[in-house]
Amino acid sequence: MDNIRGKTIAITGAARGIGYATAEALLKRGARVVIGDRDVALQESSVAKLGNLGPASGYPLDVTDRESFATFLDKARTDGGGHLDVLINNAGVMPIGPFLDQSEQSIRSSIEVNLYGVITGCQLALPDMIARRRGHIINIASLSGLIPVPGQVVYVGAKFGVVGLSAALADEVAPHGVHVSVVMPPFTRTELISGTKDTGALKPVEPADIAAAIAKTLDKPKTHVSVPPALRFTAQAAQMLGPRGRRWLNGKLGLDNVFLEFDTTKRQGYEQRAQSALGVVEGPEKNPG
Repeated sequence: MDNIRGKTIAITGAARGIGYATAEALLKRGARVVIGDRDVALQESSVAKLGNLGPASGYPLDVTDRESFATFLDKARTDGGGHLDVLINNAGVMPIGPFLDQSEQSIRSSIEVNLYGVITGCQLALPDMIARRRGHIINIASLSGLIPVPGQVVYVGAKFGVVGLSAALADEVAPHGVHVSVVMPPFTRTELISGTKDTGALKPVEPADIAAAIAKTLDKPKTHVSVPPALRFTAQAAQMLGPRGRRWLNGKLGLDNVFLEFDTTKRQGYEQRAQSALGVVEGPEKNPG
């Protein structure tokens, strides 16, 4: 059975980056795609382009607002003939820098988008899936959810949470015929890494690579997915190390200061957006740069 063709798939934070690339990939496979984004102008522009590939629609979405999320999913179900087959919790932000420099607004933005938004999406999408005894939720986390990285303290905490809740939830809902997966990308060539330096050891992957992994996960569901797959074992090995070993590995991989020493000018625009990623933006949202 094809788990993509003809299915209704909702993707959060999909007006750009990984979410947009995933929408493209799934439309090419014959899915109906519904995207949500807090940047309404960009979302409308993205839907117009995606519509050339297949049935695509989009609606404003603030994943930190339960009512907004519920409305988005209701509209996605309507577009899908009354049900939703797949929810991809992709929306995320990544403020970086020393922990003590993080403002309360930055911390709340990171936790509410990256963790609370995922929890909300799962709670709202699951009842219908369980009732129908089929469905799939894919949560986009990060390999930072396995590897502690200086300069990403709050982000790492949120992504650790997403990895853990996804695994526990997968086991809880499996008897009901529903799949839950967590996809863990490394550095991805999107705005999230703007202003940071190439570590040399870990090359950024393209959003299309993550989209391909998501499609593969829909084809053959499993709980933990990393891109590329071998990095999961590196990350899990790192968890077994003591403090000295962990810090030595981070140094070898260039992870010890990549998010502490970066070009603040090049990153300024994205940081401003990431640190206040609450609420729907009706007008054009400024791009970083």
